[in-house]
Amino acid sequence: MTTLWHRIATDTRYTFMGLPSALASFSLVVTGVAAGAGSAVAGVGLPVLAGTASLARNFADGERESLAEVLRRPVGRPVYAEPPAGAGWWRRTLNPLTSPRAWMDLMHAVVAFPFALAAFVVTTVWWAVAIAGLAFPLYGWIVAKIPGVDGGLPQLLGLGSGTTAFVLFNTAVGALFALTLAPAVRAAALLKAAPAQLLLAGPVVESPYDLDAYGTARPVFRATAHL
Repeated sequence: MTTLWHRIATDTRYTFMGLPSALASFSLVVTGVAAGAGSAVAGVGLPVLAGTASLARNFADGERESLAEVLRRPVGRPVYAEPPAGAGWWRRTLNPLTSPRAWMDLMHAVVAFPFALAAFVVTTVWWAVAIAGLAFPLYGWIVAKIPGVDGGLPQLLGLGSGTTAFVLFNTAVGALFALTLAPAVRAAALLKAAPAQLLLAGPVVESPYDLDAYGTARPVFRATAHL
């Protein structure tokens, strides 16, 4: 039971905290790319694009760390190319744009937002209905007396029109959502993780990962390739 609740808590945290992060990365990256591309002809936009790529890389690193926790396995982090020895200021400034991974980081920042939003909505709805339904016996009797309620959905389904039927039905709905909370939240977390698995994660070359110590130790990343 402890493991189940730990899994639910991990997936819920991932989907809840993932939306603000996805929104921030989407807004900043889209703004940076638009500003950089618009002024690239004049040369001013290239440093802006490079800075945006560096920002997207930071968001990608954060997502890899969260992804490793959700998947309970290490997530490979590619080694981003360093500027050549003795490179000048301009070459070092534009270096974030020279790696193919930079464009994947930028793409992830853009496409991940709708996935994060959908995962957040699913998780919120399941938690809200489960909590409200299980607690319905505490306040359902009051709701049933509100003018216009008129028995609600149980009456429409032919399950009865009394207050007791109204309370029992809504409590049963809450119990159903509570029983399916773990798979629903898990599905939402995997939905949010899908773009990161496709665009950010790579195979791990060497990465012994102690699953027994999981939850107390931070996930360990290993390089996958020089790109």
